[in-house]
Amino acid sequence: MEWPPCTDEFEKLRIRMSTPRVVIDNTVCPTATIVKVDSARKHGILLDAVQVLSDLNLSIKKAYISSDGRWFMDVFHVTDQIGNKLTDESVLSYIEQSLGSIHNGKTDHSNGLTILELTGTDRVGLLSEVFAVLAEQQCDVVEAKVWTHNGRIASIIYVKDSNSGILSEGSQKISMIEARLRNVLKGDNDFRSAKTSIANAVVHTERRLHQMMYADRDYQRNPIFKFTSDAPLVTVQNWAERGYSVVNVQCKDRIKLLFDVVCNLTDMEYVVFHATIKTTIDQAYLEFYIRHKDGTPISSEPERHRVIQCLQAAVQRRAYEGVRLELCTEDRPGLLADVMRTFRENGLNVTRAEISTIGDMASNVFYVTDVIGCPADQKIIEPVRQKVGLSNLKVKELAIACHQKVEREDQAVGVGGAVLLCLGSLVRRNLYNLGLIKSCS
Repeated sequence: MEWPPCTDEFEKLRIRMSTPRVVIDNTVCPTATIVKVDSARKHGILLDAVQVLSDLNLSIKKAYISSDGRWFMDVFHVTDQIGNKLTDESVLSYIEQSLGSIHNGKTDHSNGLTILELTGTDRVGLLSEVFAVLAEQQCDVVEAKVWTHNGRIASIIYVKDSNSGILSEGSQKISMIEARLRNVLKGDNDFRSAKTSIANAVVHTERRLHQMMYADRDYQRNPIFKFTSDAPLVTVQNWAERGYSVVNVQCKDRIKLLFDVVCNLTDMEYVVFHATIKTTIDQAYLEFYIRHKDGTPISSEPERHRVIQCLQAAVQRRAYEGVRLELCTEDRPGLLADVMRTFRENGLNVTRAEISTIGDMASNVFYVTDVIGCPADQKIIEPVRQKVGLSNLKVKELAIACHQKVEREDQAVGVGGAVLLCLGSLVRRNLYNLGLIKSCS
């Protein structure tokens, strides 16, 4: 590293100590690329590291996380989405550079776009009404993400003026858009919890969605049964001897699972000191040793119950409900309003959406169910495809039959306790090998 002429030795040492050391190894493990991160510990540093890997849609097969004093050590076993090791040098270089700068913090800037944040009660056809308002107000949707959970909806939408490209903050038009969207979100009975706001920048879009739903207390609302849900098993116990609270999560494995769990632990002001993550073919087992920021473990039964509820919600918010539809077509004003209206008129409910615009093309992903939450039948989807365009709207994932899902859940719960106990032994053995405890028995 080249130093400025006036940099003294103490400043050089401080910079070296605060800059994470990253090692990427493709030789040790035959099935995964190993990513090692050593860094000075600070609150949120684990989330920053996991976020880098999650943003690349990498699958984290195993992970070992430990904090020794003021030092933070991570080992991640990662693959691409189809299970292959990472070989693209540009990707490896990006990972190394990004992890090496995680102390600097990251913000998703608006790039001149207006950012709308919406929360409220979910209902069939709500997104159709939201995008109809934006089209009527001559706003182009450039990017958006929509999550639903327990009857609630959260969305972050990046928009621009169809004519000028600029929506001035505080202008009459912005005020009109906020008021119209708030009325749509309120519907007939959501006068208190429906919210709309304008944001200048988002720390991280998906992290912000978690924060919005957490603030909306979606975890406290009565769970709405979803036919395709894989209910996560979460347990919280205190390890009094070492002053930790031990959190175990067992659920269906998927991309970004670790990010979702760590994101919520971080936003609830817990610090992860040690963790072990292990995955099988379709199941994930996560164990975390946590404390409050002041160094104390979970101290009450209501708090323990809240942690369980919040982590279950964190896993389920991104759960793939229904059939995955992909829309790729030339973008035009009112496109989303027209597509969403077609969905609504044919009885399709959107449970999740990822909307983006690349150049002149719209590239959107929707997860849809029927009006009561069951996976949408092919007979319902085909008329929608014919109206939108068979070549434009494609079915990418059909939901698995409900009874098969239920059978897997029963089997998972049956073996959950034994697997989690096994993970506890693994973490204790790791702590013993690091010299942090006297016995691993």
